[in-house]
Amino acid sequence: MHFDTMTMPRTPVPAWQAQALCAQTGGDFFFPEPGSSVREAKRICGMCEMRSACLEYALDNDERFGVWGGLSEKERLRLRRASR
Repeated sequence: MHFDTMTMPRTPVPAWQAQALCAQTGGDFFFPEPGSSVREAKRICGMCEMRSACLEYALDNDERFGVWGGLSEKERLRLRRASR
């Protein structure tokens, strides 16, 4: 089955993303290759005023890859499990 990406509905970008430091930095830090360090992404997140909105978005949308709100995939999984 073929989908034309021009006619597919797009999910609106949350307003906070335009103000987030990651939008100015690029995604490479935030979606590293498996086994690579996330230290730089976490450093950038630590300076970002949108960090809490980002983390809330990741948890609400079950983001499973990358660094969101300063937390790695494993850290978000632990947070989800602890909040049950």
